[in-house]
Amino acid sequence: MSSPDPQVRAARNHSTSPGLRGPVVAVTGAASGVGALLTERLAASEEIKQVVAIDERRGECAAAQWHILDVRDPAIAEKLRGADVVVHLALDLDLETDPAARSAYNVRGTQTVLTAAAAAGVHRAVLCTSAMVYGALPDNELPLSEDAELRATAEATGVGDLLEIERLARRAPRAHPGLNVTVVRPAVLVGGTDTALTRYFESPRLLVVAGSRPAWQFCHVEDLCGALEYAVLEKVDGELAVGCDGWLEQEEVEELSGIRRMELPSAVALGAAARLHRIGLTPSPAGDLAYTMYPWVVSGSRLHDAGWRPQWTNEEVLAELLEEVAGRHTVVGRRLGRKDATAAGAAGATVALLGAAAVVRRARKARRRI
Repeated sequence: MSSPDPQVRAARNHSTSPGLRGPVVAVTGAASGVGALLTERLAASEEIKQVVAIDERRGECAAAQWHILDVRDPAIAEKLRGADVVVHLALDLDLETDPAARSAYNVRGTQTVLTAAAAAGVHRAVLCTSAMVYGALPDNELPLSEDAELRATAEATGVGDLLEIERLARRAPRAHPGLNVTVVRPAVLVGGTDTALTRYFESPRLLVVAGSRPAWQFCHVEDLCGALEYAVLEKVDGELAVGCDGWLEQEEVEELSGIRRMELPSAVALGAAARLHRIGLTPSPAGDLAYTMYPWVVSGSRLHDAGWRPQWTNEEVLAELLEEVAGRHTVVGRRLGRKDATAAGAAGATVALLGAAAVVRRARKARRRI
């Protein structure tokens, strides 16, 4: 029988050693994605006493204590009893999920976790939203400070849910005295993720809206986990933005990626995106385009002041993203099959976009004839 991985073995020893200092940390959404990475990281840390992993299925971290349940179940309060900190990462931001079901899960789940944490005597909750809550606007400062106004609207995928989670975070300390809430807001998240912004780089051409001023800042999931660990260990608190240092201009992104641009007037791009989403041809609403048009770069000054530094650069994260999406083909947020992708690649993204718009027009004519 093979011996366990050294990190897992060390984490198991730390979690069972009597008298070990450090917090007991509960992680929701611990079986996959960022939650799984954070669970492994905390379980291997000498500064963490024990990790309690909560999800609807069991994950792979053998060093954690697992509880299988839906985060919307009030019974989660019993599972949190004895924990010092809860990191809530059980969010559904899948582009293909029904928006109403997604919102019901995200908002109700966060409400339940915060209420359960207070009832169980947990003293700190760490939530993860996105720097998207600042909004992508032409007059945004470069970079934005953490205490900049949240000017996003609910027009982009999942942003309405994130804004509601932010509202719950601000209200929780008043509703539950003794519960401290930290919110972490990553830039464009890369590392096994699938979002409208990562799909942007699956297109045969990079859509650029005429007159816009894109600025790209990425956040690798490993850096996000490092920032979350800082919050867990109370090295920093409050509202935290996290991402690579600096940003890339659109021209730099095109040069590094080798993908040429497709520039369209704003009315054409936004109008086609809205129509395609309305008839169900693409999962991304037109509001997603704003985040490829205008800057929403963050400074991350609070984490920097606490001693945290990103391990990845924007250039390195972009290179990893391009490697991850190699072989995938997307036009205006819609994944294409091999046959469609070949046609799109041959015709170019402009033809593909206008062709999709033509589908909208044909659908309208067909409805009129009925």
